Amino acid sequence: MSSTKKLSQLPATAICGNDITSSCLYVSALTIVYAGQYAWLALLLVAAVLFLFRRIYGEVVGALPLNGGAYNVLLNTTSKSNASVAACLTILSYMVTAVISASEAMHYLHSLFMQVNVFISTIILLSLFLVLVIMGTSESAIVATIIFITHLFAMLLLIVSGFWFVFNNGLNIAHENFQLPVEGGIFTALILGFSTAMLGISGFESSANFVEEQAPGVFRKTLRNMWMAVSIINPLMALTAILVLPVGDAVLHKEALLSYLGNKTGGEALASFISIDATLVLSGAVLTSYVGVGGLMKRMTLDRILPQGLLKENKRGSSSRIFILFYLLCLSVLFITKGQLGPLAGVYTISFLLVMAYFGYGNFLLKIKRSKLPRPEYAPSFLVAIAVLAVLIAIYVNVKLNPEYLIVFLQYFIPSILLLYILLNRIQILQYMLIIVTSFFDVIKKWAAFSRLHINKYIRRLSQQQFVYFTKGDDISILNKVMIYVQENEITTKLKIVTVLKDGQEIVPSFLTDLKVLDRAYPEIDIEFLQMNGIFGPQLIDELSKKWNIPTNFMFISSPGDKFSHRISDLHGVRLII
Repeated sequence: MSSTKKLSQLPATAICGNDITSSCLYVSALTIVYAGQYAWLALLLVAAVLFLFRRIYGEVVGALPLNGGAYNVLLNTTSKSNASVAACLTILSYMVTAVISASEAMHYLHSLFMQVNVFISTIILLSLFLVLVIMGTSESAIVATIIFITHLFAMLLLIVSGFWFVFNNGLNIAHENFQLPVEGGIFTALILGFSTAMLGISGFESSANFVEEQAPGVFRKTLRNMWMAVSIINPLMALTAILVLPVGDAVLHKEALLSYLGNKTGGEALASFISIDATLVLSGAVLTSYVGVGGLMKRMTLDRILPQGLLKENKRGSSSRIFILFYLLCLSVLFITKGQLGPLAGVYTISFLLVMAYFGYGNFLLKIKRSKLPRPEYAPSFLVAIAVLAVLIAIYVNVKLNPEYLIVFLQYFIPSILLLYILLNRIQILQYMLIIVTSFFDVIKKWAAFSRLHINKYIRRLSQQQFVYFTKGDDISILNKVMIYVQENEITTKLKIVTVLKDGQEIVPSFLTDLKVLDRAYPEIDIEFLQMNGIFGPQLIDELSKKWNIPTNFMFISSPGDKFSHRISDLHGVRLII
């Protein structure tokens, strides 16, 4: 995606908003199934929890405004392997969201035009959005904005139609609904309804995954706009259904509740319009998945977790290879399930909720390890704890209600995390392969020599990538932590330790002594110390990156203090590791 033209508030909101606002198409019915006439209260509880996550996301992404969401905050506060788990969950969530949304969109289209083949048209829809995102962010944003505005209008029309129906027909149905007994009591109904309704905030995390494509100040506005939309539409939609339809009817027509509600309150014309809107906004959720995963996977590729070949961009500045890989993964899911996507609900449910929990966990780490890092807002710790607890309750209840969800989730998650483990530890695996090849081909020395030559060449190429740590004259304990981090998380044998001095400043002699100790303690890493005069900032970082041919995301700093004159987002992706 092009980084030259930044997204303004409306298109940025539309890209991620199509996913979260499409939730009313299914979450209202799901919540009514478990919470009955109190579904609207359960949805208000979800809105309250989402308000807490507004603060959590605002603090985390405000402090570290880089693509990657939960992966980014964990990468800058803990190890790369921990961050990769969050990335794996996020990619799974996007993959399943794209496939389910595309299929559901085509099911709605099939209800309008019976000749439409759902399976084939799902493939076509995934392909169309692949072409759209390859064309670039601006083109994707235009389509997303049109869909978003149409959907908001459709939902407003349906709610107004429902209240007009009640005005003309009275509250008899509502009265009967609220007289119904609640199995297990109101508290149990609200907990069950809340836990299932938490699926209705899928998409809230997406804005954090393409924050670098947004203009300054837009990210927090997207959080506010998404929260307002889901806090108004979802509870009102559930309340409208309770006022207009008997609870039994709402449960019976849960697969297409809103179109059925539209038919009841506005006739065939409104029902058809709602079905068309559902087709469009669910298609928009597919676009959200592409854009969100594009920002995340590009960041992972820059950090050398994924193959570097994925970074190649087309003339429009779009990372087409990343999108094609994601598209192929989505098609593989579609073909494996043969279009029967019910089992994927488990992958979608658990992976999305775990990503939310990881964001809360990342917020705690940010407070502990990066307390001096400037941030535009602060989420109180006790509110973060409440939000994370609410998500964990939702995960537990969903698994309790559907134990098979956990099994299906693990069937997808375990292979994914194993693949990431291989990518993270590929140099060790290559070394093991070298031993095996040497042993196996001892009798065929020519083959052994050939294999050793190429594997050694690849290991050297990986290991020769240089990394840079900018030091402020840290003591040996801090430098030792840097060395441990580099040794455990990066594939390299070369580290430049750079200190930038202002005029009149001098390096402390004890610092040079500490460096010599580290050089002896870590013989496998070649430490080069460089002392230069100047001012540390974006310009110097950019100059050194070009001069040394070292990407900026291979450059590290410790957490800056309150007096640091630059924002982290200005440092071109330089990472915090201490």
